[in-house]
Parts: sequence; C-alpha cells; structure tokens
Amino acid sequence: MFRELTRKKQKLSASECKEILKQEVRGVLALSGDDGYPYALPINFYFDEESNKIYFHSGKTGHKLDAIAKSDKASFCVYDKGYHKDGHWSLNIRSVIIFGRIHVVEGWSDGLMVNFCKRFTDDMDYIYSEIENFKSNTAVLCLEIEHMTGKLVNEA
Repeated sequence: MFRELTRKKQKLSASECKEILKQEVRGVLALSGDDGYPYALPINFYFDEESNKIYFHSGKTGHKLDAIAKSDKASFCVYDKGYHKDGHWSLNIRSVIIFGRIHVVEGWSDGLMVNFCKRFTDDMDYIYSEIENFKSNTAVLCLEIEHMTGKLVNEA
C-alpha cells in the first residue's frame, strides 16, 4: 500500500528516523483540506517512542479539525537542520515522512501535555500554569503511525 524509496542507498534506518523525531520539534502536517485541496501546516509535536505515536496540540475549532473530521488520513514530514561535508557547499538533510491516521484524543491527561511542553522548557511552574490556563480551549491530536520512511538528501 505504501511506496518504497526509489533511492535505497539514501534510506535511513528506523532508529535513525526515531532519533530525528526525538530531536526535532517541528514538522509539516498534511491533511485533506477543503474542496480536495491539500492542507499542510507547520506544527510542533511530541513523539512518544514507547507508544510509537505522534501528538500535536490545537485549538478546538478550525481548518485542521474540520479536515480531520472529513478524513483521518494524514502525512507528517520532519527534517533536521542539515550539515555540510567538509569542503562542500551543498547541504545534507535527513528527513522522515510518516503516513497514518489522526484523531482527537478525548480526555487527554496533563502528563501527556507535560511531556509535550518539556521539549521546549523545563520550567515546571510555567508548564503547569500554561496547562491550567489553556486546558479548556486545547485539543490534543494523535497520529497513529502506519508507515514511516527516512532519507538522507544532498541538495547538490
């Protein structure tokens, strides 16, 4: 059902893909938007390696939730900052593309959101204050990973 990489020599291992998901904090979530147009948005995320799921936070209304209500199929792309090989101008970028099903998490726990927030700050007073202040207006989304591939791309 899912395509394999054409350039197999550039393929990243599953552990390399997971490492990128643990290190990076933003990616691009793609959904099926209005009138069949793709809807892709930059978004921060939390990868729970133990459950192999990706979590996002959102407002409780808007284009993203409307798109999810119409189709739970999603794609998510994350890429690292890249690196230059010594003496080369071109950038080498490692990217991960995920396909899966996304849904709203009913009754999400503060613990889940704490783990999410700890990717950005370790100020626990701030984290708990933000959760308390915004909990009633926050939806948590879960992307269940069905297929994941990673690739090293050289811009040259």
